Amino acid sequence: MYVKTTSRTNKDGTPVRYLHLAHNQWDPAAGRSVPRVLYSFGREDALDRAAIRRLVASLSKLLDPADTLAATAGPDLVFLESRPFGGAFVLDALWRRPGIDKVITGLDRGPRRGRPREVAVTERVLFGLVANRALAPSSKLAAAGWISSGVHIENLPGVGEQACYRAMDWLHDAREHLEAGVFGKVATLLNLEVDLLFFDTTSTYFELEEADVEVARNWRGEKASGGDDADPEKAAGFRTHGKSKDSRDDLPQIVIGMAVTRDGIPVRCWCWPGNASDQVVIRQVKDEMRDWTLSKIVWVTDRGFSSAENRRYLRSGDHHYIIGEKLRSGSAEVKAALSRQGRYTDIAGNMRVKEVRISDHERFVICFNPEAAGRDAHMRAQMVAQLEELINGSGALPAMKRGELRGKISVRPGLNRYLRVTPGGLLRAGKAKIKAETNLDGKYLLRCSDPHLPAEDIALGYKQLLEVERGWRDMKQVIDLRPVYHRLEERIRAHVILCWLALLLIRIIETTTSDTWSNIRRHLDRLHAGTFTGPAGTFRQRTELTKPQRDLLAKLAITPPKQIVELGPA
Repeated sequence: MYVKTTSRTNKDGTPVRYLHLAHNQWDPAAGRSVPRVLYSFGREDALDRAAIRRLVASLSKLLDPADTLAATAGPDLVFLESRPFGGAFVLDALWRRPGIDKVITGLDRGPRRGRPREVAVTERVLFGLVANRALAPSSKLAAAGWISSGVHIENLPGVGEQACYRAMDWLHDAREHLEAGVFGKVATLLNLEVDLLFFDTTSTYFELEEADVEVARNWRGEKASGGDDADPEKAAGFRTHGKSKDSRDDLPQIVIGMAVTRDGIPVRCWCWPGNASDQVVIRQVKDEMRDWTLSKIVWVTDRGFSSAENRRYLRSGDHHYIIGEKLRSGSAEVKAALSRQGRYTDIAGNMRVKEVRISDHERFVICFNPEAAGRDAHMRAQMVAQLEELINGSGALPAMKRGELRGKISVRPGLNRYLRVTPGGLLRAGKAKIKAETNLDGKYLLRCSDPHLPAEDIALGYKQLLEVERGWRDMKQVIDLRPVYHRLEERIRAHVILCWLALLLIRIIETTTSDTWSNIRRHLDRLHAGTFTGPAGTFRQRTELTKPQRDLLAKLAITPPKQIVELGPA
């Protein structure tokens, strides 16, 4: 059986075609096969296609599934491949929604402006690299292969390694305008509250035998453009030794800073040589954020930035700060704050606060966590028991042996804190030190320069500093900031910016959907684009959307992709 077509011409000369289901039957009188019409479908332009689909579906039940697919697809239609599509599609939609693509293509002030078409290609390559960090982090060589054959990205069929490097060089040269433009777009779209900015630094190390050669640098820690721009105190290699926050002081590193809003949206990142000090970089950060003409800001930082000079700097320009204070610093202010009597106020299930006034221009808030106090007491009991086991019987040892034991304990800060050495050189557990530590269980002390901010908001604001810690954790474990497969300083800085942009998109998705990126990515990776080719051309068709995928797109207010995502000629 087959579909037979007949035609006739109307009086006005227009042709009309009719479709029939026909079957060739042998005619003995004629001595040949003649067509026999079994059913007439009617005019072609008024065809009941829904009825035909039902007929095909009914007939396909009689065939094997593979035969059904071959029969409906046709012998000339070939399935070529299937690529993940959902993750890149969602990231691209959120890349375009705040206009990040337009920020890149509209950087007229960028040092490497280029022709419009070149900038448009650069924008697509940069998005591909950002999507790679969020979905399948790898080296730039592997990322080029992933973009070309491992994922479907709109208007980016393929890219080479050198194109990725050229895009990164362009990104490094235009990073200042890009960061300001992206912040303006994202802040407007998400209505970000930047009254509280959380800032913290981290470090990332490199598997190198030697640090980079020392070069002249300006006040921002960048390579000095000339002698007048150089700061003699800033000269250093970019990958150099410093205080590692990954406990790898033996390897060269760089220092990275990030400013985050109270919702966890990273608004800007910085890079400095590996020997940069937290006590200095915070002033540069404040100056550069001031250039964005933001309104009043309360800076929230941890204890590493709590110097008198930093506090004065952060308080200038109608800005204020919330800074953690070291309880064991031994300062007169800390001792006075801890010695003040008063009642705690419950503000959350596991937090109590007490405000004490010991200064005219600063406020001190003591925060107490009962659960943390229990953990601190348990840990201290374990360390004291371990210390007493080590020093048990040491009184009978010669003075030299006691000195050796004292040296071994001194390199273990947790135990050395509770050790007391008598005037006669005997080793004992210090009861006074243990009692003093008991008074600090579950507590931390905050400084705040804002005279109007309630104590509850001060405590909760500082607690949100965990958003920065979560950002660093995701940078290193989800986006794979390290290892960095680059040697040049400019490429390393561009790599950090790509990681920041990937984290920005991830945080927007998580904040909107109230879900984690790992769960979201797992559902989106199941949405594929299959490639088919035939005599008429090549096309890509997405798989059917599952309910979790439809729900995600609805929460993100993203229109589902079309069934045919790409169509090309033969």
